[in-house]
Amino acid sequence: MQESRFNLAYDDLGGGLPVVLIHGFPLCRKMWRPQHTALSQAGFRSICPDLPGFGETPAAAGQASMACYADAVVALLDQLNLERAIFGGMSMGGYVLLELLERHIDRALAAMFCLTRAAADDPAGKAKRTSLADAVSNGDFKVVPDTFSQVLFAPQTADEQPELVSEVQTWMQSTSVDGLVGGLLAMRDRRDFVDRLAGFDLPALVIGAELDLAVPAEHARLLAARLPQSTLAILPNAGHMANLEQPHAFNQAMLSFLAAFANR
Repeated sequence: MQESRFNLAYDDLGGGLPVVLIHGFPLCRKMWRPQHTALSQAGFRSICPDLPGFGETPAAAGQASMACYADAVVALLDQLNLERAIFGGMSMGGYVLLELLERHIDRALAAMFCLTRAAADDPAGKAKRTSLADAVSNGDFKVVPDTFSQVLFAPQTADEQPELVSEVQTWMQSTSVDGLVGGLLAMRDRRDFVDRLAGFDLPALVIGAELDLAVPAEHARLLAARLPQSTLAILPNAGHMANLEQPHAFNQAMLSFLAAFANR
């Protein structure tokens, strides 16, 4: 584990063109383990940070926001003396990626949107985020892992890969209170990017999953339809944690997209 002067814990493996992977909520950089290895073996430099308040990174001062998370990721690039990178974001990491492109598109060579959406929460969704944040603030530290574990996996995964489900549950239970509350409120207050997608004119991969209970595949199709240079992959028999449930199929989609950048 390494740490930047901006206090982001991160893993950095391999050489070549940098690919930065941004984790989802309420997770950490460990979720990218199969991709971290595959990228380095394919000749890329894989960089996986923990966002502020998650994993081994302390929470940042002030209220968390997608803008704060995006700026922290770009600050890590500065620390590593990297001018540009390919960025990928899963779920909440995709929300961070949207904000990063809005604020720092000159730093991005390409974008990979994984199991995520461009739309903001509707009123019911916002109310649920607020309720969960209040519960955590009042000492119910299990409510988030218990709630999210119900939608993270395809229906068959608990029976077929119980060790995976248990490991992800451990990551969620290890997330700090500041990370949980900050992430929930940042997601609640995030901007809607549906009408901004046409402005992100760079190569983009969109990965959805057929059995995603958290972000149905229709959101991936909308992203792909609105982004000017998109490639769409919908993975069968996978849920919201498709990169861990179906790592071979996920890596195949990712590396196929990245092949165009392999010699840069």
